[in-house]
Amino acid sequence: MARIVYLGTPEYGVPALQALATQHQVVAVVTQPDRMAGRGRCRVCAPPVKEAALALGIGPILQPQRLRRDKAALALLRALEADLFVLAAYGQILPQAVLDIPPHGCIGLHASLLPRWRGAAPVARAIQHGDAETGITLMATDAGVDTGAIIAQRRLSIADDDTTETLTARLADLAAATLLETLPDWLAGRITPTPQSEQGVTYAPPVSPEEGELDWTLSARALDCQVRAMTPWPGAYTTYEGVRLKVLRAHADPDWRGGEAPGTVLVDDGGASVVTGEGLLTLDALQLAGRKPMDAQQFCRGQRGFAECTLG
Repeated sequence: MARIVYLGTPEYGVPALQALATQHQVVAVVTQPDRMAGRGRCRVCAPPVKEAALALGIGPILQPQRLRRDKAALALLRALEADLFVLAAYGQILPQAVLDIPPHGCIGLHASLLPRWRGAAPVARAIQHGDAETGITLMATDAGVDTGAIIAQRRLSIADDDTTETLTARLADLAAATLLETLPDWLAGRITPTPQSEQGVTYAPPVSPEEGELDWTLSARALDCQVRAMTPWPGAYTTYEGVRLKVLRAHADPDWRGGEAPGTVLVDDGGASVVTGEGLLTLDALQLAGRKPMDAQQFCRGQRGFAECTLG
């Protein structure tokens, strides 16, 4: 049983923490500070990893604003005499001084097949770019941005209806299982990590709110990928009669051909579709600003002017 310090913040990091707690001694959790959230940012929300640690009875829980500058947190990490650090979307780059603390280093759980999609938003970027598969990488974390040598990788197909939310959940479970499977050999020194290839490097910058806006001159296939990549945040959207209209679910008909301008809405008994630069994007679920989500048929019944209007 190894002594492990776990560093993680979002939901992606929860399954691995829970898995480690069944077979090893998690001696501390390091996560981001609590943040204000909700409408109007009126309530304090703890990171999902903190909530999981509390439920598991794990402590101490450290939440430094900047780990590299927090002398008390660094001193405690050294005093814990952990065998290994495990890192899963913590949200801060660890300095070499932190990486050098545990004798077995720091294993990072990254949600892509490195070196593809280094960076903060690997799942969203994989979906956005229409990748057929992705996976997880266990790496020997270094001071770079997802540049560490590869300890293990597992592949996962991306389903046609996967969103960033659903795919992240599946990757988190895969990372947890792979971590437990790999740890015995890593701790025994039976694994030599492989340096990442210099070929095929791509970067996954953070998603910005503006990336949710749909450009109807793009192809239906590209827009379908965009909707799924932006779900649940920041959400894909367009404009209908001057009001923001969220596209919650959609699917592409890339082979459709017609003469209407991109952005034109076509309504039939089955719901609504939008003409794109190439093909049709069928709208499955929508939400007008200030209203409840509804399927496209319900929306069309309540918005008689939706047919033949132009979005965007």
